[in-house]
Amino acid sequence: MDFQPEFHFCPVCGGELRSLVLKETEPARLVCGSCEFVFYQDPKVAACSIVEQDHRIVLLQRSINPQKGKWVIPGGFVDRGEEVIKAALRETEEECGIKTRIKHLLGVYSYPGRPVVVVVYVAEHLSGELIVGDESMAMKLVSPEAIPWEELAFPSTVDALKDYVAHLR
Repeated sequence: MDFQPEFHFCPVCGGELRSLVLKETEPARLVCGSCEFVFYQDPKVAACSIVEQDHRIVLLQRSINPQKGKWVIPGGFVDRGEEVIKAALRETEEECGIKTRIKHLLGVYSYPGRPVVVVVYVAEHLSGELIVGDESMAMKLVSPEAIPWEELAFPSTVDALKDYVAHLR
């Protein structure tokens, strides 16, 4: 696979970044040709919740790309310095309008060639009425047997829900 950098200039001095293998056991890194700063392109972390309410779970239909129109569990990116578990609670409240409590960690999902690591928790609804947030066009509560598998966005959504259903059995 060819390494195509997303960034071209050094954030320290503005020099040109080039792709170099610094250690043969590691992938190529972006290195500044002027000041030799190594620009590590670390993964992004997303925190999600499978929210249980009345023996059903919350699904959101995305109103934005990528995967516009597909169904997901509530979640989003963790802010720098934010606890992952707090991000899951925050994202669920922003996207659904409800307060939740984390019951347990379900799993951590990552895929070759993809920059996002997804941390998924199982949560329970505590208070508030479900709403459709600004990144969704619809919301629904579904039983685990009624999950719309063919209409789900992202491999992590599918894998997390499969793990959740298996955990229920």
